[in-house]
Amino acid sequence: MKNVLEKRRVYKFLFRWMVVNVVFLLIKISVEHDRKEIDSFLDSTTLFYYLTTFMFFMVTWEFNDWLIKRERKRAKLNFKNSLKIFGQTMALLLPLSAIVYFLALFPLREVIGIICEDPFLEFRSDFFRAALIGSTVVFINLFYFTMKQKEEMEEQMENLKREMLASKYSSLKTQISPHFLFNSLNTLTSLMYEDRDLASDFVTRLASSYRYILENNEDDLVSLKKELNFLDAFVFMMEVRHKNAVFIKTDIKVSSENYWIPTLTLQMLIENALKHNLYSKEKPLHISINSIEKSALAIKNNLRKRTLKCETTKLGLENIRKRYSYYTNKQVLVREENGFFEVIVPLLDKNIKETNILAIS
Repeated sequence: MKNVLEKRRVYKFLFRWMVVNVVFLLIKISVEHDRKEIDSFLDSTTLFYYLTTFMFFMVTWEFNDWLIKRERKRAKLNFKNSLKIFGQTMALLLPLSAIVYFLALFPLREVIGIICEDPFLEFRSDFFRAALIGSTVVFINLFYFTMKQKEEMEEQMENLKREMLASKYSSLKTQISPHFLFNSLNTLTSLMYEDRDLASDFVTRLASSYRYILENNEDDLVSLKKELNFLDAFVFMMEVRHKNAVFIKTDIKVSSENYWIPTLTLQMLIENALKHNLYSKEKPLHISINSIEKSALAIKNNLRKRTLKCETTKLGLENIRKRYSYYTNKQVLVREENGFFEVIVPLLDKNIKETNILAIS
């Protein structure tokens, strides 16, 4: 870390020294039009102005850096404190340049060897030039730190956004388990009096299903293979619970270990179909889960809308949409036509990496 800081200081010094050289050269060329004067870079006058230019640049820049960093520790840069920083920097530069040029052009002119026809005119010209260059340096430096502050704020906002998304994601997942367990325990209570063997099998499947939920509760994504294994137990419980009123069929023609989906997506879609439709032994609900090439799954059911006491909030579908949005730009499609309701969810490649969402723990 120390070496990195040292390198940064060296690079900063070299950059500023390069700026000093470029500015000094431009000033000399613009002020001195005689070719012989331009070529005289090693005389005492040129050396004096080069050294003072270097000194004023470095002092102004470093002092301005210090003021900006001090102000940023107290508050963010804004127009008011930027004007304050500008004033403080110029309050150092202007007296310093006035003193240096006054001493050099009047009492020490012969000692230093400065050649000029009119010291008063030269002093005024040098002073205003130093003020102009110093002002430019301060404004550029303030602009740089303002842009840097903007980038830092944007990065902080992105981090906050990720934390909020992660929090929402965790909240969305907590909606899943309690509803499933409540319904399963109700079914089990009935089975214990009707068919103890079936109840025992139901308990085994319930334990397997809930183990899956608990083991993957912290996972944002699971392999399609894991989800389908869980779905086998879940389908068994749904068919036992609804007794020939619900039929769930799967036809997956992709290699399930190569694709991922958000945890418990299929369960939520099946429960969504059960919640919003009427069904009976005479008019059963048929739910199919099919793969669409290697890009998506289609979850489809025949439609016999249930009249709900309260207007549906569509939280289940919104939950799935939001969870997918964390990982892909592919849309979750919902369509209703010809007496069928269908949801198409993307299959995610097994190599997918989490987006810039913070790991949920």
